[in-house]
Amino acid sequence: MMKVDESIVIDAAQDAVFAYVTDPTKMAEWLPSMVETRNIVGSGEGQQYEWTYKLAGLLFRGQTVVVEQAPSELSVFQTIGAVNSTWTFHFEPTDGGTSFRLLIEYEVPMPVLGRLAERVISKRDSRTICLALNNVKDTLEI
Repeated sequence: MMKVDESIVIDAAQDAVFAYVTDPTKMAEWLPSMVETRNIVGSGEGQQYEWTYKLAGLLFRGQTVVVEQAPSELSVFQTIGAVNSTWTFHFEPTDGGTSFRLLIEYEVPMPVLGRLAERVISKRDSRTICLALNNVKDTLEI
């Protein structure tokens, strides 16, 4: 199991940050590797949608289900399909706005490539998530 755990402080209201990053129609705007989301059903806990995601230069398709949600504080997504993962979004108020932490736990959907390949993928994914968090910051601090 691989992990990416990154956070950022955004000068915006906690509910605004939560609403933006948990909206599947907005994900391709801020998450560089998200190609598209589609077939969105429901909202909040139990919401489901399909996605296409680019990882290590390859396109993967799958489905997401929101398995836990505490409005403006926490949202946990589970993905199934080519990439099985859990995305945990944490939101906390800070003096400067909102602390947004994103923890992703996933399995590399390829035959065992060895430790070196896993480290390269993990490092690349960490950079992608840092870019994603900065995209949220840039969008919401306008």
